[in-house]
Amino acid sequence: MKGDYQDLVDEISALLGAPATLENRDFRLIAFGAHDSDDDLAMDPVRTRSILTRQSTAAVRSWFEGFGIARATGPVRIPAAPDAGVFRGRICLPVRYRGIVQGYVWLLDRDPGPDAEALAAAMEVAQRIGLLLAEEARAGADLSREFRAVLTAGRGWQQDMAVAALRVALGPGGDGPHAAVCVSPWPGEAPASVPGAAAVCVVPWRRAGEEEPGPGARGQDGTAAPGRQVLAVLVRLRGADPLAPAMTAISRLMPRAAGAGGAAGAGSPSGPGSADPGKGAAGVPAVGVSAAGAPPGGMTAGVSDPVRALPGLPAAWRQAESAARAAAARPRLGAVAQWSAIGPYRMLAAVAEEALDDPATRALLGPAHPELARTAEVFLDCAGQAGRAAAALGIHRQTLYYRLARVEQLTGLDLDEGEDRLLLHMSLKAARLHG
Repeated sequence: MKGDYQDLVDEISALLGAPATLENRDFRLIAFGAHDSDDDLAMDPVRTRSILTRQSTAAVRSWFEGFGIARATGPVRIPAAPDAGVFRGRICLPVRYRGIVQGYVWLLDRDPGPDAEALAAAMEVAQRIGLLLAEEARAGADLSREFRAVLTAGRGWQQDMAVAALRVALGPGGDGPHAAVCVSPWPGEAPASVPGAAAVCVVPWRRAGEEEPGPGARGQDGTAAPGRQVLAVLVRLRGADPLAPAMTAISRLMPRAAGAGGAAGAGSPSGPGSADPGKGAAGVPAVGVSAAGAPPGGMTAGVSDPVRALPGLPAAWRQAESAARAAAARPRLGAVAQWSAIGPYRMLAAVAEEALDDPATRALLGPAHPELARTAEVFLDCAGQAGRAAAALGIHRQTLYYRLARVEQLTGLDLDEGEDRLLLHMSLKAARLHG
C-alpha cells in the first residue's frame, strides 16, 4: 500500500500547493512529498528529523497533540515555534476512519494559505487515506497495541478514543461479552496466542492509587520494565458457563505446581466451612496452586466480571487487577481469584486505592510490630473469639490478651468498640491488599 499512500500524499500536495507529509497516529512517517529547495525554512529540525529517522520524538508528539489534533475533525492550524524547532507554521489534516484518528497529514503553512474549498478537497483525500490505514491495521494488527492503549490511557477522552479504536479493530467480535484477566507478575513478552483471547499484551503493574505506572515501571523505550509487569488478556465469553473461557486461558498461562491439590479454584474461598480446601465450588482442582494453597513463584491471576460492552473494559481491568492483588494478599483465595469471590477486598479496592494511612494504625503497621499486626488481624478474622484466635496463632490465650492490650496501647483504639474494630480491620486488610 506504500505506493497508494504516496499517490494520495502527492494529490494533497498538488491541491494545496505545499509539500505534504503523512504519519500514522504514533507519528511514524509513511510518505512525504518533495519540497522547494529554495525554501530555507521548509526543512526545520522537526521535519528533518521526521524524514531522516521516520518518526518524531515523544516531546514533539506531545507538543503537537496539545493543539487538539487527536480530537479534530477538520484542518488544524499550528503556529510557528522556533524554540521548539518548528520554524514554519503547520496545517494538520487529521486522517480518520469511522471517527477514529488513524494518522495525520502535515503541510507547511503559507501566507496566504489555502482557501476553504481547497482544504475541503484535501480532507476528502485524507478520508481515503484513513480507509487504507484502517484496512491495513485490521489485516495485520494483533490488537495488542489497541488493547494496551485502553488499559494505559488516562481517564476521559483519551480512554474513550482508545476504546473506540479497539472496537473498530475487533470488528463484529467487539460486540459480544468479554472478561479481563490479569496474571501477575509476568516475566518476558506476551505469548503469541492464548486460547479464546481476543487480545493479549504486557503492561506495567500499576501501583496502588496511581492512574499511570510509577517511576521505574517503564523502560526507556516505553515498554514495561522487567519485574514490574503483568499480562493482560481480553477473553471472549460464550456458553452456559460464561467465565469458563477465561479459566481455560489461565490454565494455559499458569503452570501447575508439583502435586497441585491447592486452594480454591476460580477464586472460590476455602478454609473454615469448605468441604475440600483443594477444590473450588465446582470441585475442580485449583490451577497452579501448591498443596499449601500458595501460588507457584508468587504468580496470581485475577478475573473480572463479564462485561457486555467495551466501554466497561477499563473498569473490568481494574477488577482483574484487584482480584490478582487479593489472591497474592490472601493465599486461601487460591492463585486464581474472581472479582465476585474476593469478598471484602472488593470494597477495599474501591474505597482504598492505597494502603490506609490512618494516624491511629500507623505505628502498628510499621516495620517494628509485624507480630502484633498479625495477631490483631487473626483476632478480627475470628470475629473476636479469643479461643479460635489463640488456636489459629498457636499461642496461649493469656499471650493473646497481652498482645491485644499492646495493640490498644499503640493505636489508642478500644477493641470492645465495633467502630474501632472496623477501622483496625480495614487498615490491616488494605495494608495486606497493597503489599
